[in-house]
Amino acid sequence: MTSLIIAGFLIFLVAVTMTMVGKGGGNFYVVILGITGVPMHEAAATGQFILFAASIAAMIIFQKNKSVSWLLAFWIGTVTAFSALGGGYFSHLFSAFSLKIVFAIMLLIAGVVMLIPVSERHSAAGKKRLGVISIQSGMETYDVNLWIVLPVTILTGFGSGMVGVSGGSFLVPLMVLVCGVPMHTAVGTASTLIAATAFMGFTGHAIQGDFNPSWAGPLAVITVAGGILGGKLALSSKPKHLKKIFAYTNWLAALFMIVNALHTKGIV
Repeated sequence: MTSLIIAGFLIFLVAVTMTMVGKGGGNFYVVILGITGVPMHEAAATGQFILFAASIAAMIIFQKNKSVSWLLAFWIGTVTAFSALGGGYFSHLFSAFSLKIVFAIMLLIAGVVMLIPVSERHSAAGKKRLGVISIQSGMETYDVNLWIVLPVTILTGFGSGMVGVSGGSFLVPLMVLVCGVPMHTAVGTASTLIAATAFMGFTGHAIQGDFNPSWAGPLAVITVAGGILGGKLALSSKPKHLKKIFAYTNWLAALFMIVNALHTKGIV
């Protein structure tokens, strides 16, 4: 019970802060659950489930502010969701040690991506090119380069589902830098994409019997509250300064996961 209370408190803080920048927080959920002694595969399944709950709550808040591009969410989300299903299902082909190392690498990459300068200027519709489509959301029009977006989306979804993270750290810069989506719209749309990825990733893990409702249920209630609060704070603040902090904490979490993985192997 004490472990659950501690995990719930930390997860609430993560849900609030990560929702503000569209990252989801699945990476930190898995780390927190791992610290409290939850096995890696079960932690990944629980992380995906509570991540889904938080993302749905945040999505509702962003939608009320018209900060969600549903067409873009549907297009990218479909590809991400099914690749996450595969990642979650095939995760059992890898050992817990391998998953921890992969997880650490993804954290390091996410930290670098979060430090990429993000422009909120949307791209104007230009001359039609093969593999480039124009999507309109409200009064804004922006281009989506399928040659870049599709492979990144597939890899993001598969890797996210395998280790129990959302992929939001990749999707937000992808939508802003590649698709030309304004920052607030990218964060709001990412909440929708994260929900789809998390649900399908969780389904893949659940099929393998990794779901533990005694922990996932109470933690889901906590993340819903955190998602609502984080969404409201995001709409009233600028997340660019927080992204630096999250990048540094990502690297710290990656370092912890590497040390933890090496410790389980008796190397350190």
